[in-house]
Amino acid sequence: MEEKRINPCCQNLSSFKVMDVLERACTLEQTGRDIIHLQIGEPDFDTPQCIKEAACQAIQDGRCHYTHSLGIIELREAICTHYEQKYKVIIHPDQILVTSGTSAAMLLVFSLLLQAGDRVLLSDPSYACYPNFIRFAGAVPDFLPVHEKDGFQFQMENILARGTKNLRGILINSPANPTGTLISSDLFQELSNLDVPIFSDEIYHGLVYEGQERSVLEFTDNCFVFNGFSKLYAMTGWRLGYVIAPKNFMRKLQTMQQNFFLCTSSIAQWAGVAALTKAQDDVAHMKSIYNQRRQYMISRLRDLGFGIMVEPTGAFYVLANAKKYTSDSLAFTFDLLEQAGVGVAPGIDFGPGAEGYLRFSYANSLENIKEGMARLEKYLGELA
Repeated sequence: MEEKRINPCCQNLSSFKVMDVLERACTLEQTGRDIIHLQIGEPDFDTPQCIKEAACQAIQDGRCHYTHSLGIIELREAICTHYEQKYKVIIHPDQILVTSGTSAAMLLVFSLLLQAGDRVLLSDPSYACYPNFIRFAGAVPDFLPVHEKDGFQFQMENILARGTKNLRGILINSPANPTGTLISSDLFQELSNLDVPIFSDEIYHGLVYEGQERSVLEFTDNCFVFNGFSKLYAMTGWRLGYVIAPKNFMRKLQTMQQNFFLCTSSIAQWAGVAALTKAQDDVAHMKSIYNQRRQYMISRLRDLGFGIMVEPTGAFYVLANAKKYTSDSLAFTFDLLEQAGVGVAPGIDFGPGAEGYLRFSYANSLENIKEGMARLEKYLGELA
């Protein structure tokens, strides 16, 4: 079949550049090179023991069959309890669809809601894959530049200046990838007052070291919340996420799930129940170590001449201004990898507004971070 017959929705997808960096790093490792991985947002911790035990027990108990398409009721009820205890919001289990990671949840929601000509407002910079989800559904990602001095957060006057014509939703992420910064309560309220659906990616909730994350559900019901277990519980490979949606959309989402995915892994779902009910001490331990790494990395990067105007207080990323050293973050990233054996994420992966920046992940051991910073310092000295 000729390549021109490929669906344009797939033909026009851009590569995930940080994965390009990772794959090149893996190739170098196969030749014997030692690489320090500061490019990917994957916890270096093992999945907590209580979660693994729950999965093993599920297998032993024969819970290896199809589940309800929305997800097992035990997991959906645990999610409801979690949101009530943490955010004081009441949601019903029938508002929750458990998915194979939050990416699957986004694919279903955007496919359901977006059509050709629709706009989805999102920040520039923002998570690299967001615009591809939107384009795949036939809609248009409408990038609104945000700035370092504002913690890379929306300014309401700029949103109002864009208007609401064909605006189908506003996509937010707090704590954010790649910036690690949080949306304020005031901005949440102002966004909720616009009477436009809000798509809220809350995957980094729980990983906050200063301040307090807020769920959009505290402010409005006109929203779709994406969340999951990959980041907080070190469960990236388990592929377990969910979406919380208004009840009137649930039957359509469920029908799509039935047709396209049937259900999410039964084993992973039982592991998710344990994560929400038994892993609090493990999470607190991991969070404490992340914070130590965060503080060290911020200090070290500043010492090396990188700009960090507003300190990140959530997730496990630092988006550092590298314009002192480069105006081509992609070329700089690959040269740093080849010459110094340090993998970082190029700012351009997250939008034109992040060109000249580099994203560093502290989801790696402090020992490796220190070695990575030492290699970076040597590399910068050789550049000079």
